[in-house]
Amino acid sequence: MTDKTDTTGTTGTSGTTGTSGAGRVLWVTGAGSGMGRAAAVAAAPHRRIALSGRRRERLEETAELVARAGGEPLVLPLDARDAGAVGAAHARIAATWDGVDDLVLSAGVNTPRRTWADQSLAELEDVISTNLVAVARLVDAALPDLRRRGGGQVVVVSSYSAWRFTPYAGVAYSASKSALASLCQTINAQEATHGVRACHLCPGDVDSDFLELRPVVPPAEARAAMLTPDDVARSVLFVLDAPTHVRIDELVISPLSQA
Repeated sequence: MTDKTDTTGTTGTSGTTGTSGAGRVLWVTGAGSGMGRAAAVAAAPHRRIALSGRRRERLEETAELVARAGGEPLVLPLDARDAGAVGAAHARIAATWDGVDDLVLSAGVNTPRRTWADQSLAELEDVISTNLVAVARLVDAALPDLRRRGGGQVVVVSSYSAWRFTPYAGVAYSASKSALASLCQTINAQEATHGVRACHLCPGDVDSDFLELRPVVPPAEARAAMLTPDDVARSVLFVLDAPTHVRIDELVISPLSQA
């Protein structure tokens, strides 16, 4: 499972070197590494970016990259499964920047034990709680802001396995990621009148730390053919920068090598 070292949710620090004082406020989860970090940095110019994840030291690294790219970071370590921590982090954003304009929800987890023969139900519950319930919790926290501020984007970083069944992805992971499609559809069906849009973003194989959670970690030559976190970040930015009358319901990107 992922590292759960620092889960204190309200002691983040605001960066002071950003140049985006009047920018939109973007809240990114899973911002300490991989796709979440890459998305935060790609979106940094002209934005204020709240950075959430479980590991403070990794979030501080991302904050430096965001500030260097022209954004204004706010570090908010939390475990997205913790309702109290999410509420406290949102309150900190509201107090600092008067709320949230957009969300990029990239936090996720899997387990090497992925079959009915070897899985742990405790791990299954943890995967579903992180990949699905925590996403709903973040959306629920931020939606009043998006409505009040005239609409915004909810980019849910899901998985290729949510778009096309992938046997090796695992019972819990496949179930949780597939459910995110319905979560995004309900946002689009129910919140369009408020200008709120959701995109179910489904990347294929990505060369990131997440590969360490596979039963067999791919070798270097296989990883070299995969997407990079920056590839996914460009797709996130494409969605965030779409005109307000355009909704990108689902976006699937994959490497040429994807089976």
